[in-house]
Amino acid sequence: MTLKIKKLNENAVIPKRATEYSAGADLFACIENPITIKKGETVKIPTGISAEPEDKNIMLAVFARSGLASKFGISLANGVGIIDSDYRGEIAVPLINLGSSDFIIEKNMRIAQLVAIPVIFPEIVQTDFLSDTQRGSDGFGSTGI
Repeated sequence: MTLKIKKLNENAVIPKRATEYSAGADLFACIENPITIKKGETVKIPTGISAEPEDKNIMLAVFARSGLASKFGISLANGVGIIDSDYRGEIAVPLINLGSSDFIIEKNMRIAQLVAIPVIFPEIVQTDFLSDTQRGSDGFGSTGI
């Protein structure tokens, strides 16, 4: 499978994997000047790129970088970003600062990772009955802590 990347800004950096078998390709901040994300603040960071998966059954998922999250509390405001296969706009990354101090995003900094994931498109049908299971409708915490 190929993933076409279009630069929307001449200063954009094409996503790349840190190692040969990295699941995610790093996304880079396409900014001219540093951006400070204050404690508790969310800032949408542009990447300067758009994408087109070769296969319509592929979605692109944007995940936080584990180092930024574990060391500085910088994560994705939406948990995981989903980019549909038919979206052709700029990929932007909404970062939230959950850390204890302000954090500065620098030009071309690796800010997130992009992963291609297969998608199943089920036919959605309404029903009045679902099959019974041992668990049933027991939800949050029903199997322990």
